[in-house]
Amino acid sequence: QVQLVESGGGLVQPGGSLRLSCTASGIGLRFSTMGWYRQAPGKERELVADISTAGTTNYADSVKGRFTISRDNAKLTVFLQMTSLKAEDTAVYYCNIYSFIRKSASWGQGTQVTVSS
Repeated sequence: QVQLVESGGGLVQPGGSLRLSCTASGIGLRFSTMGWYRQAPGKERELVADISTAGTTNYADSVKGRFTISRDNAKLTVFLQMTSLKAEDTAVYYCNIYSFIRKSASWGQGTQVTVSS
């Protein structure tokens, strides 16, 4: 069984920064893609950014240049550094891990990010 524990969400003013963290535990996670998705009210869940075990990254156009994803493979932890936050970044952010060994994906419980003055 795979578990993902997220932290770091909260309320921030426009232009501010937040850092999300997510730690995975379980068997067969060494070779995996870890990422962050978000879902705003009334909208579909969308990819924000993901990163492979080798460090290859992928970003949504809306966050390029503002968000940075990184990971610590030894700790199976992925980070999302968010800067220059905008109101439209407000959403529940979900951590995701896809294991190439298990051939399955798992989700975190979600953490709320609210950008408001």
